[in-house]
Amino acid sequence: MTANALTERYLAEVARRGMRPTELIEAALDPELRLPWTTYEGRCLSRPVFLEYPHYVRLVGDLENLHAALTDLPRRLFGGDLAAFARAVGMTDVQVGAIMRAQAPAPTRFARADLYPNGSGFQLMEINMGSTVGGGDNAMLNRSFLNHPMVAEFVATNRLSFVDTLAQIVHTIVTECQVPAGTRPLMAAADWPASFDSLLPILRYSAEQLRPLGIEMVPCHVGQLSARDGRVWLDGRPVDVVYRLFMIEDLLDPQGPALIEPVLRAAERGEVKLFTPLDAELYGSKGALALLSDEANRHLYDAGELDSLDRILPWTRMVRPGPVTVDGEQVDLLEFAFAQRAELILKPTLRYGGFGVVPGWLVDAGEWSRQLAAAMDRPFVLQRRIRPEPELFPAEHGLESWTLIWGAFLTAAGYGGQYIRGTTDPDSGVVNMASGATATCCFHQTAP
Repeated sequence: MTANALTERYLAEVARRGMRPTELIEAALDPELRLPWTTYEGRCLSRPVFLEYPHYVRLVGDLENLHAALTDLPRRLFGGDLAAFARAVGMTDVQVGAIMRAQAPAPTRFARADLYPNGSGFQLMEINMGSTVGGGDNAMLNRSFLNHPMVAEFVATNRLSFVDTLAQIVHTIVTECQVPAGTRPLMAAADWPASFDSLLPILRYSAEQLRPLGIEMVPCHVGQLSARDGRVWLDGRPVDVVYRLFMIEDLLDPQGPALIEPVLRAAERGEVKLFTPLDAELYGSKGALALLSDEANRHLYDAGELDSLDRILPWTRMVRPGPVTVDGEQVDLLEFAFAQRAELILKPTLRYGGFGVVPGWLVDAGEWSRQLAAAMDRPFVLQRRIRPEPELFPAEHGLESWTLIWGAFLTAAGYGGQYIRGTTDPDSGVVNMASGATATCCFHQTAP
């Protein structure tokens, strides 16, 4: 990844033409694009990123192998007992019960793997599966950048392409929810009441983008849905698909079960399709990554899966007392965690957006000890630190170094594009829009 010839050629062309570093940013901030109402939150980097063909092909294969290994864990480790798998990755009894009542015939294909470039390829920070994954409107930035003649020429000359992630999401919804051909489903995008008002402008903008793709989406919170007469209803209209924006952790809210129960019952009875069912969050749990990472389970995977897991998955373990295997040797987990504090990060298994994450290199020994004690035997993992390789971006006074997270989508049709976020702080430990990151888009090479 360090010797990305496409990036070097692009930066050389920018310098040769004397492009101002803000040209693409100004184009993307065109009021007609309404960037603040997207997951970009009105911020973008000064150039796209580029994925060369060999890395693209390998990444696509790694995504497929990762999905296959993750979603087959209940069968391979628990004899098909989904409830046992759910408890093993940190779900409560209430959450397990909801998952068992609203599971899909097969695990969803909609996922986003968040990866750091590490110099030779990518390493996985986490994988998010299901409808709560954000960043699906990324292609609007690809199209915006292509309005610039230099970018359009560079993309054409180097045979680059991009995936319209939003179109692939629609295809995945239609496929997994078995929407009859030729119909235009009414889809309720159901958020949690506490966050609905802040998310509403983005949801309205997304509804506009989905309309030409054949789906009528109406934003709401789950409390606005009702179930009667064999259907789920929103504002007097029967709903075909509930696009689930509320999360499994919302079941722990005192009001959670009562709000979610009518939708779950309706989905059980086949009165509405749920995209995606709650079981999707099982496979996005960091506890599932700990099971994948455990050397004791290597015999469960085929050669292709092992090749991918060895390449992209950092050492990850549930926080439990006793021995663990590290680089082929048995060590005590707590002793290892204390000795390697600067190389480890503590994460809750089921929370998102960086909540509860404690990078060992950003706290002192006393705080690290307190955090480990609080996490012991609870739904937390320890993960080995990834040291990402930075990329250069045009800036006002030359080139500026940014640390990027590549959010690679997987959909029903396969590879689904990228949602890239960056920070100038290489040691931050958390890179997301809520913590001030800036985003961009990706063009990939379609042939050698």
